[in-house]
Amino acid sequence: MNQRLDFYKASPEAIKAMVGLEQRIGKSGLEKSLIELVRLRASQINGCAYCVDMHSTDARKAGENERRLATLSVWRETPFFTDRERAALEWTESLTLIAGNHVPDSVWQAVQPHFSEEDLADLTLLVVAINGWNRFAIAFRKLPA
Repeated sequence: MNQRLDFYKASPEAIKAMVGLEQRIGKSGLEKSLIELVRLRASQINGCAYCVDMHSTDARKAGENERRLATLSVWRETPFFTDRERAALEWTESLTLIAGNHVPDSVWQAVQPHFSEEDLADLTLLVVAINGWNRFAIAFRKLPA
């Protein structure tokens, strides 16, 4: 499989806009470990090989546990994630698969107690951003290096 388009070169302004989202996420109060789990889980759902590779590597560099990374796709069946992480992962899955569920009240009720209003907005921005990056990488077949 060959890359279809180098989107970084094709539209630097589009990438600048995406980087703006990342800059806000970096200034948020969300923990780095949580950010990488969310990025990785959304990328797994979307089937983005480039982003799965990148974010699993970034998570390891940030000190993430191999066991948690190996079981992230089945997080509901493991004891390895905190309640806050579970709430964020459920929010991530619901937003990533939004066409099929429209974010049910039960998901809102699960996430809302674990995050401030600002953190909820930032967590949502994080999910929006990684889904955007996934779509760039998948559409243009960006491959892991």
